[in-house]
Order: sequence, then structure tokens, then C-alpha cells
Amino acid sequence: MALRRPGRREQDDGVRFSRTLTLTLFIIAALLIAFDRPDARPGAFIAFRSAVSDTAAPLLDLTARPLRGIGNIGPYWQRQHELAVENAELQEQLTETRYWRDLALRLRDERDIYREALNLTPASEQERIGAWVLADPTGPFVRSRLVGAGAVRGVGEGDPVLNVYGLVGHVVEVGQRSSRVLLLTDLNSRVPVMADRSNARAVLTGDNTNFPRLDYLGRDADLQEGDRIVTSGDDGILPRGLPVGTAALDRNGRWRVRLFSDNAPVDFVWVLPYDRLPTPEEAPASLPEAPDAEPVGVNAEPAAATDDTGTIAIAEDGE
Repeated sequence: MALRRPGRREQDDGVRFSRTLTLTLFIIAALLIAFDRPDARPGAFIAFRSAVSDTAAPLLDLTARPLRGIGNIGPYWQRQHELAVENAELQEQLTETRYWRDLALRLRDERDIYREALNLTPASEQERIGAWVLADPTGPFVRSRLVGAGAVRGVGEGDPVLNVYGLVGHVVEVGQRSSRVLLLTDLNSRVPVMADRSNARAVLTGDNTNFPRLDYLGRDADLQEGDRIVTSGDDGILPRGLPVGTAALDRNGRWRVRLFSDNAPVDFVWVLPYDRLPTPEEAPASLPEAPDAEPVGVNAEPAAATDDTGTIAIAEDGE
């Protein structure tokens, strides 16, 4: 007996929707799309959806907590391992910092002993003046900052200005309650500097870029990549030893400086009042006074007198 294959109609039989249901679902979808716009949603629909969300949110959060806990098991232990490594590194840095602190205190005591033995008068060590940067009047040709400290707080023209990492610039204009600071990157900035390692002298010249160049550097100057650059104090305006940056070569083989001050935003600065040494022209040495005339006594020379005839007569003692 031959088997009879099912007909095509029997193969295509399945779940079928009526036209009425299909049309109804289409209309509902169109209404949902139309009401999905914020400006077209009726107030009742918004209130109803908000009520549903308020009711469902705690239930959803309660249901999701176990899943979140299971999912956070791996990242939690990974984070614990990272914290342990970071803690060990911080402990090592703290130990190193304590060593350098003790060394700095010992060197400070030695410096005080040497100053007392040599009878040296140290430079001014006044308290630094903290100030916030009020404005940044930077343009294509000028790079400066306006800080909120002036003559009332002891700021003077030429005082160096630093942030937490290094020298930012120096004061060029002083008002009663504000001051203008010329940045090291400004086209008009000229600061004598030197390499901390070899004492190689140069002039840090701003050119409105983030990396001022080193000019007037000797032909055989002992300068290496990464050398620490500090102020030399040769101009008598800025004190010696203020941190500036590190030496670096550009593409053209010219020495430039990566400024330490770029490691942090220039929003809060310190002004260091600096008492400059007067030049010999400003404070000349006073000449010693002439000695007083010797009084006339027994050993004094005889006094000469002139009579009416013009003859000089010598007055003898006892006459």
C-alpha cells in the first residue's frame, strides 16, 4: 500500500490571526508611537505610567540585587587585590618620604650651624603669600595671569610666583589688591637659569609656546636631556634655586624646558616676597670722616703773625 503524502495546504496549516485582530494591533502600535512623543502624551497617560514605574521600581530593584551581588563577586575580589598592591606601594613611598624628611631636617640644622659660624646674613625668608588666579588675560602675544593679592598683602614688583610644582612667572604690575603675573612662556619673559647638575648658565626665553627655549647657552655647555633647571639668581631679581623644569631637545636640536608648573592647573599660586640686594649705585659706601684738628698745646708749632709792615713775626712762647 503506497503512502499518501500530505497536501500543500495541510503543510501550511498553522496559527492564523484574523484580519480584525491584525488591524487592532496595528492601530495600537500606531497609537503607542504617536503617544511616545513628550509633547503628545496626555496627562492621564503620563500619570498612569509614572504610577506603574513607582510601583515596579522597588520590585525590580529587589529582584536585581541578588543578580548584582553575584555579578560583583569577581570585580570585588579583583579590586581588593588592586587595593592591596596600592597600599603596599604607598607604604613604600611613605617610608622613603620619612627618610628624605629626616635628611632635610639634618641638612637644615647643618645649614644653621654654618651660617652661625660664618656670620652669614641669610636672604629674606618671609612667609609666602597665597592667592587665587582671578583672570587669564591670555592672547596671541601676551600670556599673563591676574592674581588676587597686591601691595596690601606685601606683594612687590618682581616677586617670583610659584604653584605646587615650580616657578610660574614673576610679578610685573602691582595694585592695592591685585597683581599681574608675567608667565615664563610669554614672549617678553627673560629669566636667568642654570642646570642643577653642572651649573651650566642660560637665559630662559619665552616664545608663546608651552616649552620656552634656552638662549645664550655656551657652545660646550654640560647639559643633558632631563637635567633639572633652576633659577640662577644672576639678574639679582629672582632668588637662586627656584625649580623651573627639565631640559629637553626639540626636533630642530634646540634646547627647551618642560616646565614643572605645567603638572598642575595654575589656579592657586604663591607669591614669594624677595628682598633684593641693592647695587653699589643704589647704596654707595659712605666715605670716612676727616679726623679732628690737633689742639694747640705745648708741642704745637709756633703761631705766625703779620704786623702792619707786612713782616711776619714768630710768636715765641713766654714772650
